[in-house]
Amino acid sequence: MPRMSRRTLLRSMAAGGAAVSVPGLLTACSSESGGGDVSNAGKKLAPWPAYRPTKGPRPDLAATDAGVQAGYTSYPSDLVKSVSRTPGDGSTVRVMTVSFGTPPKPASQNRFWAAVEKALGVKIEYTIISQADYQKKMATVMAGDADALPDIINMFSGFTLPREAQFVQRRAQDLTPYLSGDAVADYPNLANIPTHAWRDMGRIGGRIYGIPLERPLPGSTLWINQDMFADAGMTEGWTGEDFTAVARRGTRGKTYMLGAATGSLFGNGYHSAAHNAPQSWAVTENGTFLPAAADERYKASIAFRAQLRKNGSYHPDATSISQIDLTTLYYNGTVGSMQDGFGAYLPKYRESKGRMTPAAALPYSVGGEPGGIVAARRSFGYTVLKQAKKERVELLLRILDYLAAPFGSEEWELVHYGVEGVHFTRAADGSPEPTRLGEVENNTNLPLKYLAEGPQVLFVPGMPDAVRALHAWQRKVVPHAVRDASFGLQSATNNAQGATLKTLLDDTATGIIAGRLPLSEWDAAVRKWRSRGGDRMAEEYAKDYAANT
Repeated sequence: MPRMSRRTLLRSMAAGGAAVSVPGLLTACSSESGGGDVSNAGKKLAPWPAYRPTKGPRPDLAATDAGVQAGYTSYPSDLVKSVSRTPGDGSTVRVMTVSFGTPPKPASQNRFWAAVEKALGVKIEYTIISQADYQKKMATVMAGDADALPDIINMFSGFTLPREAQFVQRRAQDLTPYLSGDAVADYPNLANIPTHAWRDMGRIGGRIYGIPLERPLPGSTLWINQDMFADAGMTEGWTGEDFTAVARRGTRGKTYMLGAATGSLFGNGYHSAAHNAPQSWAVTENGTFLPAAADERYKASIAFRAQLRKNGSYHPDATSISQIDLTTLYYNGTVGSMQDGFGAYLPKYRESKGRMTPAAALPYSVGGEPGGIVAARRSFGYTVLKQAKKERVELLLRILDYLAAPFGSEEWELVHYGVEGVHFTRAADGSPEPTRLGEVENNTNLPLKYLAEGPQVLFVPGMPDAVRALHAWQRKVVPHAVRDASFGLQSATNNAQGATLKTLLDDTATGIIAGRLPLSEWDAAVRKWRSRGGDRMAEEYAKDYAANT
């Protein structure tokens, strides 16, 4: 967990007020309505699954213990086999995941779907929920009959679902006996998932209920059109003033240097981290939790974005445009930048198709201090199983073990690219190149990758220079990653009220940046957020943090 210096603590307390000074002052009751005790405080904690890395191809660019990913400038020539037998028994498995792509063709007309079913040895009934509908659909599923639950459910981390932990504890299979400690050895690909992903997924009531989707350390990233920013005067080691000048210089006519999508708060992640503001929560050396909203650096980042918006650097539809439409504007040069997850690098390079050079922006400095980047939750959601008999649970885990195959394996290639000669051909360097059929039958439209996946690596087919650039960027910024201290912890108040309280702050920040509200409204919103549950969250996170350290 990150630690705060005494200077930083005092600065944050001055901005935030006395209500978060010590845990003992956070005395509001923290009752848990609608479920059991999901806190880890006072519980015997199940050991994390024993990490057993699999053997695979040696990377061209080495990973680091700090979080820089392994990089591959070419595709492995000799693929390994990571699964010894067909995992299924011919039965039907019902699954449900979020999707960021278009709906797939029906199973009867989908050769990719059929190939995966054959490899897994099961029939797959797939319920695919678009990102826009996920929260509403999941609320219906969580309130429904337990018998009607799918066998495998992806709990996407992009939303705070009311009483999510209570639902999982009550309805999902406790996987502790199957995965905790050395038990995970029965599923070698799941054992290959690093401990940091399990920790950021977290326990519920001391138990392990899910399988994390491992993700790289960098989180929300400002993706820029490198040529546009270079032409406008971007230089390495830039300051916030330099960033402002570049944004203004490059914005002209109907071309805007800064794009943003609805809900992004005008690129909140990139700019708040550059100001070194905490990401949702920080923890002090004595275990006190401090909210980002009450930190003066977070407020300063709001004011910074408000000024950028006022001087015309943002696309005028920044509060209403969808992420999908914004991506189109990014590719066609209407906007010179957009915030997206770091994992979006693959489509960014693939879809730009030589029309532009995408790049991850380095953070600017503020007040002489190097800017930070967002440290992502190392678990992009997690997968839970419906409660079932031991034999059924083991079958479902074998399926997820297959889907979690590592890069450089035959199973990984099938799940990510389909069948050679049908969904992809090989480029001169051996990299898979999607065919016309592979463009519509793939694991974006049939999102198997959100059920289980092996550890992430840096690889862009046919673009070794892109891999080198991304690896070099990570080496520069990973030491300055700002982590949300609440990752992997439980708060009953956040489970029950987190989504509503977050909306209060997000709407206020958006209104200020858009020019509809004065900056002074922020302090009033923070006070309201605290009184309605923010201070209780701080106390609950502190207790859970103490139990996990």
